[in-house]
Amino acid sequence: MIATTGKIETLKKSWQENTLAPLVKRFGERKEKFTTSDETILVDTVYTPGDGGDEYMEKLGFPGEYPFTRGVQPNMYRGRLWTMRQYAGFGTAKESNARYKFLIQQGQTGLSVAFDLPTQIGYDADHPFAEGEVGKVGVSISSLRDMETLLDGIPLDKVSISMTINAPAAILLAMVIAVGKRQGVPSNQLRGTVQNDILKEYIARGTYIFPPAPSMRLITDIFRYCAAEVPKWNTISISGYHIREAGSTAVQEVAFTLANGIEYVQQAINAGLDVDKFAPQLSFFFNAHNNFLEEVAKFRAARRLWAKIMRHRFGAQNPDSWKLRFHTQTGGSTLTAQQPDNNIVRVTIQALAAVLGGTQSLHTNSKDEALSLPTQKSVEIALRTQQIIAYESGVADTVDPLGGSYYIEWLTDEIERRAEAYIARIDELGGALRAVEEGYIQREIQEAAYRTQRAIERGEQIVVGVNRFQTDEHHVGELLRVDERVRLDQIEALKKLRAERNNAAVSAVLARIEQAARDPNAALMPLFIEAVEAYATLGEICDALRRVFGEYTPENWV
Repeated sequence: MIATTGKIETLKKSWQENTLAPLVKRFGERKEKFTTSDETILVDTVYTPGDGGDEYMEKLGFPGEYPFTRGVQPNMYRGRLWTMRQYAGFGTAKESNARYKFLIQQGQTGLSVAFDLPTQIGYDADHPFAEGEVGKVGVSISSLRDMETLLDGIPLDKVSISMTINAPAAILLAMVIAVGKRQGVPSNQLRGTVQNDILKEYIARGTYIFPPAPSMRLITDIFRYCAAEVPKWNTISISGYHIREAGSTAVQEVAFTLANGIEYVQQAINAGLDVDKFAPQLSFFFNAHNNFLEEVAKFRAARRLWAKIMRHRFGAQNPDSWKLRFHTQTGGSTLTAQQPDNNIVRVTIQALAAVLGGTQSLHTNSKDEALSLPTQKSVEIALRTQQIIAYESGVADTVDPLGGSYYIEWLTDEIERRAEAYIARIDELGGALRAVEEGYIQREIQEAAYRTQRAIERGEQIVVGVNRFQTDEHHVGELLRVDERVRLDQIEALKKLRAERNNAAVSAVLARIEQAARDPNAALMPLFIEAVEAYATLGEICDALRRVFGEYTPENWV
């Protein structure tokens, strides 16, 4: 006979007093208290059915059905594995194209494009501000010609393209659409994602160009265009990843990411868009850190909370609008330059948490990324980590295998509750955009990051190889370095492009972009496509927008 919840709780109290307490009094425990990575969430010795409550259908239900706690698809990875999408890009488009083809040959199932900093902030490779940064942290893309080289030999009707690009996202998307045309792939068959999440740039990352209002306009313009013309494309990847990299807790990652999502949805509705027309094309991007069970619970809590928000707050009717679909990247900030081989173990734990949490696609970091851009060998190991989890571990053979764990269910509830409290506070401030403008979110992250760093410095939080179990070993393996010649080659390529193109046509379309930017009701995406097809450069198009929108200068919240 199954004991009632009340009976179990009575028995648990008796066990604590008569069995547990005498042992702890005699021998103590490893720590005075146990917490998740968020030091305010205390972890109990054991969890029982009483900790999860009795509302199974309300809180969990079945996979593929509201509230999607157990996954967005009914059979999850039994039907199709997650997309193995390694984030890659460096140097020139030709070099990055070779890396993509290598990864596809090794079994990767989707591309994730890393752009260099000049590209991310809308400068061509020959701009003075680009000096020293061309091709360093990603691939240099200044024109459609570069994008054609980047995607050469990659069938866009078969391979999805994810791009970590924000402020100039619409322009890079226009380039992909143009390359698709040249391949004979209509835009309604293109699959992929643009990150396109400008709020987290103001919060945590810094690759913004324009002030918030015109940035939001560019985002909603993409929503509107893709809903009609590129329906299989994810129009935004609302990113908690960079929020976590900036030092947030797991709870803050969920809360601030979903608060940003609420802001984007509201802005789109305010612009006249039907929520059920654009919401199915929204996607999310989360971090996977080291606290394994906390991460699994985090993903489940985020999925359930977003379903509630979309269904009840925004009145979405389409079940696809309720689904939180997300990409995961393992934690870059957790990688250590000390004993870099340890990073393989960290990444494995993090990747497993993402899979058990129900991710739709996954990037696994390479062991050497705390030292340099990853080598081809380390990238291969990172991809093999995913493949071993997928094909050898058995965790993909059933849906939500940790569902029903007393601790997992309690922690899922706790993370959701705390995230809801943060969102309520942000609502009080007037929404995410207002909270960013006032520095509230930034300050919360800064304080969390400070607490974590102090815990590491005091030895309260162990980082193997850094503050415990150190060795005198120094990494002497192969490191990838980007040749300074890359910038010079890109400058020459731009000179050649400008000499060969129809400059009168370029000037004309840039003037029309500038004019359209002054009209808040004008559609910009068709003009961006026309401009890139005329071989106007990324920098030229962004400069046309700069002349109208200006540039964003942040307040100092520290």
